[in-house]
This record gives sequence, C-alpha cells and structure tokens, in this order.
Amino acid sequence: MNTDKTRVVVVPCSGIGKPFGTVSREAAYDLCDELRPESTRLVALAKLVLGDPEARELLARYPAVTIDGCKQMCASKMVTQSGGTVAQEVSVLDVFRRHKDLKPEGIAELNEAGMKLARVLAGEVAERLDSGEQPGKGANHV
Repeated sequence: MNTDKTRVVVVPCSGIGKPFGTVSREAAYDLCDELRPESTRLVALAKLVLGDPEARELLARYPAVTIDGCKQMCASKMVTQSGGTVAQEVSVLDVFRRHKDLKPEGIAELNEAGMKLARVLAGEVAERLDSGEQPGKGANHV
C-alpha cells in the first residue's frame, strides 16, 4: 500500500525505435529529473518485465504514473501485472492530438518539436500531481 501519498513511480514506454516511445522516455526524464525530483521515482519498464524485486517493491509501496507511446499501453499493463496501482495513465498519442504542431521525428535524438512535446507532456503530468488528486482511485487519463 502507498505509505507516502506525495510519491509516485513513473514508468515510461520502452518503444525503442519509435518516436512516440522516445517522447515518453524524455517526458519521464524531465518529470523525474527536473520538474518533480522530490516526489517521483523513475522505473524502467524492462525492470518490471524482468521481475526486478526493487522495482516491484516500489510499485507495492507507491502508485504509478505510466507514460505509453502507443495504443498497446504496455507500461500500464506491466504495472498492473506486477501488482502495482496505476494512478495516472498517460498516452503520448492523446497529448500529441492536442498539440499537432509538435510532431516528433527521430529516434536516438528527437527533433525540436518532439522535445517540446515531451516537455508539454511532463508539464501536464506535473500539474496533475500538484492538483492533489488522490492516486489509486482508478486510472486518470492525461
């Protein structure tokens, strides 16, 4: 169970080789390293897939924000399968639909528009975290 309502685990997509997957990871880095380092903890999706005990323990203690790059929603599914609670389910595609001028291109390095989209997404998630919504009451879509 969550022992600290202000802390969340952030699990981004691992869509390697796809621009929207790269946007999800860049947004997670921005959220965890720059915007809310005191209240977030980044967990790589691969650690959940491999059953990493430390990653699973974090999910048992804290709600998760998942950032998925496609409709398959692998990060959300893996958090649930790992025993975690998804507090916010974020789709890069949904954010892109609201910001069509920010079309991401590139994989290893995103273009300027892709990096801006990642910053917008991270900002939206940070605002939701700041709003005081209670995590774990069902998935909230951003």
